[in-house]
Amino acid sequence: MAGGGGRPCSPPRGLLGMAAAVVVAAAAAGWGALVGASAVPEEELRSVGLIQNNYIYADIKREVNVYVKVFTNSPLLVCMDLSLSQEEIIDPKYLWIGPDGKNLEGQIYANLTETGKLMLMGFKESMSGAYTCTLSHRIIETMTQEEADVFETYRFMLYAYREADHAYQISVRFTTKGCELAANAQFFEELKKILDNLISDLTCHIVESSYKCHSIKIQNQGLMHELFVTFQVNPFAPGWEEVCQQVPYDCEDATNMKVQEARNRIGEFFSRQTYALKHEFRTAPAIHYVDNSFSVTHVDSCRPGFGKNDITHQNCAGCCVVCEPGTYSPNNEVTCHICTRPHIKKYGAKFC
Repeated sequence: MAGGGGRPCSPPRGLLGMAAAVVVAAAAAGWGALVGASAVPEEELRSVGLIQNNYIYADIKREVNVYVKVFTNSPLLVCMDLSLSQEEIIDPKYLWIGPDGKNLEGQIYANLTETGKLMLMGFKESMSGAYTCTLSHRIIETMTQEEADVFETYRFMLYAYREADHAYQISVRFTTKGCELAANAQFFEELKKILDNLISDLTCHIVESSYKCHSIKIQNQGLMHELFVTFQVNPFAPGWEEVCQQVPYDCEDATNMKVQEARNRIGEFFSRQTYALKHEFRTAPAIHYVDNSFSVTHVDSCRPGFGKNDITHQNCAGCCVVCEPGTYSPNNEVTCHICTRPHIKKYGAKFC
């Protein structure tokens, strides 16, 4: 999934001749758990105490936040707190109510066990919300054999999340003979074409590219002229949708692996420029790469209807979490905006 196509062992000679060179479970206000994320070690999930043997237990004192990756199954939610699970329970009965206020028994997306455990199948953003379970059981007084019914109510808050879409903002610099040279613009266009060709088989492309020429005073070298080039390596080149049709459940994983490979190829390309200048040219070309000027910044984006909030969702800080009722996200930014209209009552709204 990291992308097909053979990786060039060296950059195209045409550019060298012209230019020489051209990146859980945790406790916050309430307990929280992250599921569907392969990066979270199993032992870490078990270390909280609320989560045991891949079950998530209720908490009698507070609601439990659970983050479920879209299209995956939720963990087994236990209608019982951990301490009570260590005791003998007589005549237990369980009632699970979903966010819409309906009994979950008999729902095709809800897998309920006879011991009160709930698994939600193929989790979608619309399934986010509060899930309440009521446990009723009987207490029998040892001496008198008197019986009494006891009721416990627990609450889980489930949120759909996606992995963030990754892109890379890259900046590089080139020495040039002068800022007014027509060759600067010609070089820049040629550079874009070569970089695009280098990663096109990964359905990635170069976007938001630009350059500026600056005069720089360098000690013991006088006045120099350099091209400051910036561009973004983006995973959504034409044809990327086909990747998601092949692996719809892990679309972000697929595109993120491809753009990581694209970033690596471009990094190797510029490393090759340094080697070429030192070993393949007696005289440096008029426009050439500035050694060690390659810089990369990781950029995240979220799909519409999802956003990031490291305060509200501390347990899933790096995730794109479904926008809550009253908020929306119409684009690929990372913010769920507040909607002033009162009718936005669903999770994952894309419009206000």
